[in-house]
Amino acid sequence: MSTIRELLVELTGTQEFADSERVGDDVDLAASGIDSGDLVRLVLLVEQRAGVEITAEDMQTLRTIADYERFVAARAAAGAGGDA
Repeated sequence: MSTIRELLVELTGTQEFADSERVGDDVDLAASGIDSGDLVRLVLLVEQRAGVEITAEDMQTLRTIADYERFVAARAAAGAGGDA
């Protein structure tokens, strides 16, 4: 299970988000029942656990599990490359 799915299960207390058959990677999280407060908490958890910063502008583009996974992977790769 991806880190984002694990965080969603932790946040919502439901296993629904653990199952990619039930909630696909490209399903809009807001449309799947995640409210705006939970989305903010998800961002905070991602920042804390993945060690990345997510700006308000970034949040506007993060709609799906796949969006979050790509974002975290890109930031992690950029961080691993140094600040050249």
